[in-house]
Amino acid sequence: MPTFPQLQNLQENFYPFYVITAVRKFFFFLDPKRTGKILIKDMLTSPILAELYELRQDRWNMEDAVQNWFSVQSSLRVYDQYLKLDGDHNGMLKKEELAKYSSGLTKIFIDRVFEEYQTFEGEMDYKTFLDFVLAMENKKTSQSIQYFWRILDVYNKGAIDTFVINMFFRNVIEMLENRDKSGFKVDDVKDELWDMIKPEMPKCITC
Repeated sequence: MPTFPQLQNLQENFYPFYVITAVRKFFFFLDPKRTGKILIKDMLTSPILAELYELRQDRWNMEDAVQNWFSVQSSLRVYDQYLKLDGDHNGMLKKEELAKYSSGLTKIFIDRVFEEYQTFEGEMDYKTFLDFVLAMENKKTSQSIQYFWRILDVYNKGAIDTFVINMFFRNVIEMLENRDKSGFKVDDVKDELWDMIKPEMPKCITC
């Protein structure tokens, strides 16, 4: 790591966490089926490797540093997020701790994250948290869509029907009503959703 100019100031005691953070992006995007393996040709042709190689630059501005997942600044940002969320300082995140990641996360969404992705005695470790952050920060990528699809596909049947949508959106509507009494209705939101997606199967969204 010290061979990269932009990592010269990385503290040695942070090396293990930096490596985990860096490696996790490769596996999140290049191993979406979670086989634990990445083809060398996929890695060599990946823009992720090009992003890592940007650390070879002698100088770059703060904007570049913040946007590059592999920069010291970005790694410390994510790790600091994890530490701040870990309210009981046991090195793991409970559901109620992860819920503080963003004010828009509903209880059912958090429950589904913990159901679908690896936890240890009901708590999330740093590696699983990194996957969560990568999905949240790259929502338009196919890998993130696949990540969220697993959460939404409650019955694991490759389709989301009106019952499931109602289940998720009811939590969202309740949250909005508690904040600003906006008067949203679940049925209205569902109808608008169907109009936007125009699914091939009536009232059923497939991946």
